[in-house]
Amino acid sequence: MRRVFVCAFVALAQGTLAADLPLPLTDDDFRLVERDEAALGQLLFYDPILSGNKEVACATCHHPAFGTGDGLSLSLGDGGSGLGLNRIVDAANLPEQRVPRNAQPLFNLGAKQIQVLFHDGRVEVDTTRNSGLRTPLEDEMVSGFASIISAQTMFPVLSGDEMAGHYSENEISQAVRRGTLTGKNGAWDLIVQRIVSVPQYTKAFANVYSHISSSNDIAFTDVSNAIAAFMEFEWRSDTAPFDAFLKDSTPLNDTAQNGLNLFYGTAGCATCHTGALLTDHNFHAMGQPQVGPGKAARFQAHARDEGRFRVTGFIGDKYAFRTPSLRNVEFTGPWGHAGAYSNLTKFVAAHAEPRAALYQYDRSGVVLPQFDTADWRIMDDPTEVAKIANAVSVMPVLLSSTEVSEIVAFLGALSDSSALTGRLGIPGSVPSGLAIPNP
Repeated sequence: MRRVFVCAFVALAQGTLAADLPLPLTDDDFRLVERDEAALGQLLFYDPILSGNKEVACATCHHPAFGTGDGLSLSLGDGGSGLGLNRIVDAANLPEQRVPRNAQPLFNLGAKQIQVLFHDGRVEVDTTRNSGLRTPLEDEMVSGFASIISAQTMFPVLSGDEMAGHYSENEISQAVRRGTLTGKNGAWDLIVQRIVSVPQYTKAFANVYSHISSSNDIAFTDVSNAIAAFMEFEWRSDTAPFDAFLKDSTPLNDTAQNGLNLFYGTAGCATCHTGALLTDHNFHAMGQPQVGPGKAARFQAHARDEGRFRVTGFIGDKYAFRTPSLRNVEFTGPWGHAGAYSNLTKFVAAHAEPRAALYQYDRSGVVLPQFDTADWRIMDDPTEVAKIANAVSVMPVLLSSTEVSEIVAFLGALSDSSALTGRLGIPGSVPSGLAIPNP
């Protein structure tokens, strides 16, 4: 039975559109970014010096060649070599496990309306706290982050799976093992010590930030603020065909127009993918297949990823994940919190009827580097699959194959060539002299 959504419609020359189309994005929707700060962040973003073993950069898993992701269902951080679809397990430094969740795209992170980040929302603006943020570090979270985006960048460097490395391999991973994250000789401070040992970085920080006159003045929040400024400047996305349509009614092609009508009409996509960023910034259980190690604590043996529930403890949040923005979505696959789908058309069809799709899931949709690990523990267990299915929070929408194709065509109108290319690009080298991740 088709799910019915009540919308008001207005007739336009291109067809019938929902009256609640978003307002176009403007400069007022974004934080102001200084170009010299973004240029410093560009170097840090591509420099493996931030990782424990100096082999993984932010760009390893968030590369413009892969829509600011890595083209994989689940990333290989520390313990991998190569990039994107060519990334393989490093036999000389085996990873402990895959990164448990799909690498999220980085478009429009400078938008002021973004108040929560990560698939489970574990970093969130909270003005009642001294740091202005609620994070897994709780009261240990330091002040000085210029934005929630800046704070978000600070957690991958603490993750053994992503950037820190195994506990016995380097001083940063050892600090993480001890639980010494902030303060003198904490993990963040040790990374800063590495950076300030490079004269070009010390000079650049002094040139960008007025409060810095020597290497002793550089804090990890300065590092994270610069990286955040780069991401905000580099991948702002508001010049796609959809934006032109919103600003001055520049027409879409007929197929994309039909998809827009469905998206804002009977398909109900805009119920969650709302606003100019096409997200309600909320959490929904959409019955996505669980691939990989899940998010169990180290003392737990299961491979579940219960999403938002891990943050809030509310039963109603089990298997709920943050609604992603759909900007440039045709280039950001694989899709789903565990990257279960590598075909956007199949993903849209599955999203319309999530319970049925979960039970009919075709595992050939994943893109995983060969690694001897139990990736299918949850999907091989009917009880666990039923838990995911029973948590689904939406009604199914019956779509024909033509309607699915039309919605996908509309999603293509969200692709912004300027944002996909980037504004500063990939640097030719970084001050540390380490190798830049590049396909």
